[in-house]
Amino acid sequence: MSTAPARAAATPVPWQNGTVISIRIETPRAKSFRLRLPEWRAHLPGQYYTIRLTAPDGYQAIRSYSVASSPLDEGEIELTVDCLTDGEVSPFLHDVVEVGDELEVRGPLTEYFTWQGSSPLLLVGGGSGVVPLMCMLRHRRRAFPQVPVRLLYSVRSPDDVFYRSELGEETTLTYTRRLPEAWTGATGRITAELVAQLAWPDGRAYVCGPNGFVETATGLLMESGYEPDRIRTERFGPS
Repeated sequence: MSTAPARAAATPVPWQNGTVISIRIETPRAKSFRLRLPEWRAHLPGQYYTIRLTAPDGYQAIRSYSVASSPLDEGEIELTVDCLTDGEVSPFLHDVVEVGDELEVRGPLTEYFTWQGSSPLLLVGGGSGVVPLMCMLRHRRRAFPQVPVRLLYSVRSPDDVFYRSELGEETTLTYTRRLPEAWTGATGRITAELVAQLAWPDGRAYVCGPNGFVETATGLLMESGYEPDRIRTERFGPS
């Protein structure tokens, strides 16, 4: 009886030092850090990198952050970081890191929450959950302009909108707490009616945000006709 050859163990993704080449303020508590990597590999939209900080006494803190930039940005990645008051990594990035500093990073990682050109595309983001979706949107604009796409983006207030200058006609914003002056668009949490208006009959959906948001959005998508295998989810929860 013949047997299949044993599969070789996957090569671990190595750590490397990326150089911070720019820092951009997105919101009062979110910044985008662009890093140049000596051993760059093209990522898939939806993948993430981990950042490792090492204290003088050897203590290490590691956190994961989605890539926001298109994989066409050769040699570089952009990570958008929401500052958590009680966090171990994000306050350091926001308050200490400057252009020219080096950060120890590892990636790209994950295969499940990735987009590789499937069409049509519905992106549903809550708060900072828009980060990997922006990677998909940016890449779609440059590499797959023929793919129909819609972004449903839920935020608390105008101060919480990431990538404001890049949200084009594909985007439907809904504000759950404070509205912009003279706002006439969607308000409140996402609803079945709003999801149904944006759903594609045969499309794929990507949902990213806090746990409760993802649960609600996934249920509404299935109510709108999406089969579970056409929905990909990524959840942001407490560290």
